[in-house]
Amino acid sequence: MGLFERYLSVWVGLCIIAGLLLGNIVPELFQLIASMEIAHVNLPVALFIWVMIYPMMVQVDFSSIKDVGKKPKGLALTLVINWLIKPFTMAALGWLFFRVLFADWVDPQTATEYIAGMILLGVAPCTAMVFVWSQLTKGDANYTLAQVSINDVIMVFAFAPIAAFLLGISDVTVPWDTLLLSVVLYVLIPLIAGVLTRRALDKPDNHKHLQNFLDRVKPISISGLLATVILLFGFQAEAIMQNPIAIVLIAIPLLIQTYGIFAIAFYGAKALRLPHNIAGPACLIGTSNFFELAVAVAISLFGLHSGAALATVVGVLVEVPVMLSLVALINRSRDSFPA
Repeated sequence: MGLFERYLSVWVGLCIIAGLLLGNIVPELFQLIASMEIAHVNLPVALFIWVMIYPMMVQVDFSSIKDVGKKPKGLALTLVINWLIKPFTMAALGWLFFRVLFADWVDPQTATEYIAGMILLGVAPCTAMVFVWSQLTKGDANYTLAQVSINDVIMVFAFAPIAAFLLGISDVTVPWDTLLLSVVLYVLIPLIAGVLTRRALDKPDNHKHLQNFLDRVKPISISGLLATVILLFGFQAEAIMQNPIAIVLIAIPLLIQTYGIFAIAFYGAKALRLPHNIAGPACLIGTSNFFELAVAVAISLFGLHSGAALATVVGVLVEVPVMLSLVALINRSRDSFPA
């Protein structure tokens, strides 16, 4: 791991602070940036998210899909968690907390937007940081690639229908054109660009050109992440400073969801008797979120200053430290899995 990855929690934390400070010191700057949009897509945010996602997609080797049949249990666990459990438990927790438990503290419209943001997080399975989590748990790198590849293919077709279904249940009017445009912009186009780049650079007998390219663009990708964090917290700075309790209220169900899903995946992996280098990445893929996509779609659907965008930004806030704690749990459990 390079310097950026090793201290990612520190950089994210500093960017959150920078965003909050700048958003309160020079709000006019963020208002100007917020006005730069076409068809409900904020251009600066879109640019930074593309910069962040594209190198991640180049890492995905879709030729690895052919090998998943050799170890189907780990893939089955990931797919069941990502597409049959996690979106629906996230929606249920959002409804429970913001329609029932926190109903007296949040007005109905804001509650609806918070639930929508949580749903978008729940429907977006992790694509990028999974490679870091897998490496930290000494996971099978090729199998992790296969799992991520299949999840990305499914996401192209399943993200919009599941999100629309769950948002509809939460009484949100879904603009299908905006939702489909978001999937094309933030999933399909970066995915196609990544495939074409990999095909041009990678050779069966020589991976040097591809690796050199990835080494060059990886810092750019993380810089895109950090710039996005600064912008998002700058956009939300006034709302956060005026109502810091909102961060706590949103974080509570997100934390319960994350640790709850991890527990389901962990004990599912033990029941299936997966080896540790398959079980670790499988649990972490099912637990973490593609928060970059969730943030982009929330902004497109509901606006930069919406409760939905704030909920996805809180997802960014809790993602890294929580996932690192789960990495530690996975590593400590190594002896309890088959060799």
